[in-house]
Amino acid sequence: MDAEPDGARDAEPDYRFTLANERTFLAWIRTALGLLAGGVAVGQVVPPFGVPGATAALSLMCLGLAAVLAATSYPRWRAVQRAMRAGRPLPSSRAVLVLAVGVLVVTLTAAVLVVLG
Repeated sequence: MDAEPDGARDAEPDYRFTLANERTFLAWIRTALGLLAGGVAVGQVVPPFGVPGATAALSLMCLGLAAVLAATSYPRWRAVQRAMRAGRPLPSSRAVLVLAVGVLVVTLTAAVLVVLG
């Protein structure tokens, strides 16, 4: 594993915490894959909405959110692992806020498009 640059201790954390961190990483990846599948499904299966380009926009929103989650999941896993090894508090993350706001925006957009026909 990566050594700490500031000379902090590098202790092996309890394996249960390491495995929990790995499960959390995999949950982020599963969420990204679900958004990827949803984006592809919207783009390929959903009939066009009454608003021109809306299907493509909704699809791209899902795909973009999937890409953000996939790109941030490994650095988050690594930062948590380093903090556990160094005995430091776990780092905060904006990923939960980004996911919540992103899903809310996708949901509201889909709801408006369904109502508009």
